[in-house]
Amino acid sequence: MCSLYLYPPQFNGEPRSYTRFNLTQNMEGDNSHVEMKLSADADEEVEGNGVGEHHRSNGVHGPYMVRRTVRSQRNVCFLLSATLLIFVIGYLIGYLVHRKKEETPSCPLPKVDFEIPSSPVEIETGAAPLMDWDDVKTLLAEQLSTTKLEDAFRDLTSENHQAGTPGDDALANVLMKKFKSYYMQAWTDEHFVKIQELGTKVNRVTFKGNTMDLSGFLSYSAKGSVTGAIIYAYYGQTKDFTQLGDVNLSGRVVLVKAGKISFAEKVANAAKWNASAVLIYSEAEVGDSPRYGHVHLGSGDPYTPGFPSFNHTQFAPVESSGLPTILAQTIPWSLASSIMNQLGGHTPPSEWRDVSRLGSENDVVTVEVNNVLVEKKINNVLAVIKGFVDPDRYVILGAQRDAWGPGFAEATVGTSILMELARAISHMVKHEGFLPRRSIVFASWSAGQYGNIGSTEWLEGYLSSLSMKAFSYINLDGVVTGGDGFRASASHLLQTLMETTVKEVTFKNQNRCISDNIRIQPMQMEDAAYPFLTFSGIPSVSFQITGTSDYPYFGTKLDTRERLNIATRNQMSQLVLSAAQVAGHMTLRLVHDHVLRFDLSRYNFAIRSYVAKINRNLLGIQKSLPGLLPKELTPQWIIAASGSYSRAASNLMNDIENSQLDNVVICRDINDRLMQVERNLLSPYVSPRDSPFRHIIVGSGPQTLQALLDYLEAIRLRTSDANAEAFQNQLALATWTIQGCANSLEGDIWTLDNEI
Repeated sequence: MCSLYLYPPQFNGEPRSYTRFNLTQNMEGDNSHVEMKLSADADEEVEGNGVGEHHRSNGVHGPYMVRRTVRSQRNVCFLLSATLLIFVIGYLIGYLVHRKKEETPSCPLPKVDFEIPSSPVEIETGAAPLMDWDDVKTLLAEQLSTTKLEDAFRDLTSENHQAGTPGDDALANVLMKKFKSYYMQAWTDEHFVKIQELGTKVNRVTFKGNTMDLSGFLSYSAKGSVTGAIIYAYYGQTKDFTQLGDVNLSGRVVLVKAGKISFAEKVANAAKWNASAVLIYSEAEVGDSPRYGHVHLGSGDPYTPGFPSFNHTQFAPVESSGLPTILAQTIPWSLASSIMNQLGGHTPPSEWRDVSRLGSENDVVTVEVNNVLVEKKINNVLAVIKGFVDPDRYVILGAQRDAWGPGFAEATVGTSILMELARAISHMVKHEGFLPRRSIVFASWSAGQYGNIGSTEWLEGYLSSLSMKAFSYINLDGVVTGGDGFRASASHLLQTLMETTVKEVTFKNQNRCISDNIRIQPMQMEDAAYPFLTFSGIPSVSFQITGTSDYPYFGTKLDTRERLNIATRNQMSQLVLSAAQVAGHMTLRLVHDHVLRFDLSRYNFAIRSYVAKINRNLLGIQKSLPGLLPKELTPQWIIAASGSYSRAASNLMNDIENSQLDNVVICRDINDRLMQVERNLLSPYVSPRDSPFRHIIVGSGPQTLQALLDYLEAIRLRTSDANAEAFQNQLALATWTIQGCANSLEGDIWTLDNEI
């Protein structure tokens, strides 16, 4: 309990009584009672002589005047002495009061998540790091080991942890207990989502009289039965359909191979060519093992697009525009091989080696899909290590927890790394004196197999808060699938950090240095980090230690530890440790340095590259095909907006170089400006419900700079998609999105002018 000290009652900050005089102040602030006392003494002495009035009236300088002068001098001395005495006493009282305040014991502080290390630590007064970066790396290396990772594998390996099942909940409970044992604040995030599952009536395919019942399925497929001639379309990419030439696809069933792009994109492309159904087969390595997935061209619960599925909340009935309108089904290799061997029709392009014929009108197939829509309760599990300088700014590490089967490479490895990094970093804070400047949030997502539902619903639920505070997302799904190379998909802001981090980590496999083979590629819609980047505007990264070919077992029940160990040439544990070090180094860099390591030049290059292509194509059409675009339409303004971003980025870099970065306020302002870049590249002119991936550089939809190039190409070719008015409108909106990003990057409103 706090001890309280009582002080003498005071008026206007002074004690009520100091001396024999009454020092109560009047409205003018003078000591009037003291002056009155002194005046009374003088009057009494005059009256005692009996002749005071006479001498005053006549102005005679006699004995009276001498006595008066002496008395006046005495009065002045007395007044000065009293004043000095009052000053001294007041000073002593103030000194004693100050001493008592210092000696008063403070109330006990509330309990925090981490105990301050027992050894004395330097208290940070500014923004300079308290621990050298090399020391931080050493501490992390001491905490991470293959032995600890093996313990995590043992705790988290499960044969059945499909989203919303008891197995999924059991793993959630394991993580919750682990997080709490690391002295972390942990909590759950509950949602009620709609997913498709197999019903009591099976899905089946019939080809030339032979029927096969199927146990694999694609969630969110359209339901029903269709019959049509089959046509082979390789991987189902847009370019593959284009290579089919004049073949009429209307009403036909398309057979495509898994890989290259997501199942949802394959189905969406087939629908554009008016196909009636899509059959997707796996590589021969998978054999007849059932293949699972989803075909929602989007992220999250497609029946609550743009808003979270909290607490059975009732919304107006609405569906995502990304739900397919045609049937989709996976088939085993044996059925696909049988179909391809019997196809007639045209000869395929030379690189389509799986088939000798594309399929004729006589190659008829019937597809029947009977999936049922059900509601499932899912739980995300989250925990936090709070920062010591800017605790309200945080990086998020996330991993998918659910899987169709064992899901070892897809879910168990990432979740194990997540748990081990939480343990290691919390130990560094609790026992080793590491004080992260910003917070770290650890997140285990459910329903990732159905289209990143758990993470997207969380983003939708807390979008307004996350857009101001979360500055990075690091995805841990499927981080090890081989041992020959390293590839990553990242926000332009994080690409340089990713490259330097990989070079910091020493990991070799059979004398091959993986860090020498780094490949940065565009982020795909099926990537778990994609909604963080393109929906929420949070700089995000995914990475993978890969083999020479893609790991074929994702989405099957063959994704086991044994097969991953074979794919990594028996180096699985060591490579997982290397992946953990990459994720850990990136995370600690982002919470350790005084300024966020975001590379603004990467977006500058991307914007200028797009704008140069738009300028060239626009002027080319106006010159060679006059009349297709208005004469007054000019790329001048988007070129100027691109220049504004370039100047703003350069100015901010100058501010960083010339600022006192050990000042917390200055440092926070700079970091906030850096954080705003990604979210300001989300177009404010489209609905997050109708076009959720609003990012104009890496997103999807008519607001993107790539869409502007597609508009121009359609206008040049005079296709049915050509729309000059739509292009002109989207050009203006993209221009002001770029300019708005530049203005925010520049700083305060009073530093801007009205020119672009």
